[in-house]
Amino acid sequence: MLGMVFTELIEMVERRFSPALADSVLRAVPLSNDGAYTAVGYYPHEEILALVGELSQRTGITEAELVRGFGEHLMNRFTELHPRMFTRHPDLFDFIASVDREVHIEVKKLYDQASLPRFTVISRDEHCLRMLYQSPRGMDELALGLLQGAVGHYRSACIISRQPSADPQAPGTVFELRRETRT
Repeated sequence: MLGMVFTELIEMVERRFSPALADSVLRAVPLSNDGAYTAVGYYPHEEILALVGELSQRTGITEAELVRGFGEHLMNRFTELHPRMFTRHPDLFDFIASVDREVHIEVKKLYDQASLPRFTVISRDEHCLRMLYQSPRGMDELALGLLQGAVGHYRSACIISRQPSADPQAPGTVFELRRETRT
């Protein structure tokens, strides 16, 4: 997993909780590099799960809530660090549809060894977008947090639902974003 994900997790913990908590979590979990992450490095994704597990124990917040919150944090950071990615796509559905064919291609240019999840649009119309999320790491909660962050960034009133893919040829999670209609 990209080191940038690890450094952003630590940054989120420092901002949301405290630098002292971030340090104590890093010291409590046995890590291959003693928690000395660099943004350009690659690290086992199991370490991020261990860090989140330790953080959950210390805060009483479920791992799922923490990972979703981290996904939102990541999306907010992406909007700060890469604003052109978002201004090129003024609509939420346009942006989501661009992730695999544009955003991930740019990530691969910077991090050629990155193993990225896949986001495949299954169907889309004016009111609803359905997409398949596939990742060997199975971090559905992170994907949900990223989607929630994108919804917030675009100020789009959407309901997000998810379910396991029913297609054995395409395992993963199907996310549906449905625009709320105003009455």
